[in-house]
Amino acid sequence: MRFTELAIDDPTGLIFGTAPKPVTSGRGLTVGGGQVYPELNFTLPTMEVNARTYPEIKEIYRKTVDDVLTRAAALHVEGIVVEFETLLEMTLKPAYGIELTEILVEACERFSARYGMKAEVRLTPNDTRDYERPPRMRNSPYLENMLRLFDEGAKAGATFLSIESTGGKELHDEALVNCDIQGVVYALGVLGVRDMRFLWDQITKIANDRGVIAGGDTACGFANTAMVLAEKQYIPRVFSAVDRAASIPRSLVAYERGARGPDKDCGYEGVFLKAIAGVPISMEGKTAACAHASPVGNVSMAACDLWSNESVQAVHLLGGPAPVVSLEQLAYDVRLLNESIRTRQSLLLRDMLVGSDVSHDPQALILAPDSVIRIARAVVAAGDHLAATFAAVGTALEIIEEAVQDRRLRMDPREEVWVTMVREQLAEIPLNEDAFVEMMQGRIDSGKVLLEEYGL
Repeated sequence: MRFTELAIDDPTGLIFGTAPKPVTSGRGLTVGGGQVYPELNFTLPTMEVNARTYPEIKEIYRKTVDDVLTRAAALHVEGIVVEFETLLEMTLKPAYGIELTEILVEACERFSARYGMKAEVRLTPNDTRDYERPPRMRNSPYLENMLRLFDEGAKAGATFLSIESTGGKELHDEALVNCDIQGVVYALGVLGVRDMRFLWDQITKIANDRGVIAGGDTACGFANTAMVLAEKQYIPRVFSAVDRAASIPRSLVAYERGARGPDKDCGYEGVFLKAIAGVPISMEGKTAACAHASPVGNVSMAACDLWSNESVQAVHLLGGPAPVVSLEQLAYDVRLLNESIRTRQSLLLRDMLVGSDVSHDPQALILAPDSVIRIARAVVAAGDHLAATFAAVGTALEIIEEAVQDRRLRMDPREEVWVTMVREQLAEIPLNEDAFVEMMQGRIDSGKVLLEEYGL
């Protein structure tokens, strides 16, 4: 399946709480059906994960989810998604991840029965295939355990299945620090797309066989890495912005292969996927400051259907356990969004969220609804994924350049030169995949990437 037209073709239709293709869970939680819900993700405090510590880990997860849902009930939260992002050891040893999923599901079932709260679990195994270098993406000894966790976790009751997959990351990391847009396009538009097809055919089959919902992927390891590096001034913000645009066709593949959403939070490309595929999305922003800094704290809320904290460690703060504190922040944010929907002021609130961010950073600018629709149109008009990646980057550059010229974007003059530099690099990319692969062949270090693992 290829998307050739937009599900949302007008910026006014890209708004929080409503998606053209809402999804409904078994407990009746409808995401994208006219209301926004919180999505809470927590992880362990700094500690080892092994057989000795595992009994303690189980108690941490059991107590934390109970504390979170108790507070959610006290705040009259009508629906919530609890995301379980596994740590490396929990995927390497699927029994850990499966049992912890069972603990979270049991709590959600118990609180749903007691309070009428629609509580669901999103299971997000981490992609362990890059645990070895160079990664073996299709023939990895780690792939089997990862897929087993998806399957057994779905059987244990997880409602949504997601992942932060890493196909192409072994080349993207180097391209990112070198500000090499050709390497970025190759990693995302060629290798990443090919890996997404391979992986999501299997994830959607598991979801369909188990009667659960394939959520979506995220370019967290790509574009979010770029955002964090830009925030630390290691790379230009312009480059991070176009890297986000380049991730769109790659992440879209999940929906071409049958995923239904909600898209995962740390993929800020979710807004483009909502415009193209019509799926509901989870987003993160200011309430994810517990996990990382970002320049998109408000604009990222503009089209969310789930509002997430990204992840927070189960440590104690003055206000209580950190996950409970995060849940309270999310709950109040969501109350405001839903009140604006109820009072028919949602478009006004959305525009305030957007306007507060977009003049400060190119990464925020390209997430504005009018920018999203413009870039999304370029993606669906392209003939294939490589051309779509090229078009997304080119359109993002145009939007940034126009905003600088119109003085709608305040940007360091040192950043402005990167618009021209990236455009010049981009112009050298042939829009035929075979020709592009051949062009890049001499630059590929076989010690870092096994091209046969991508069908090349």
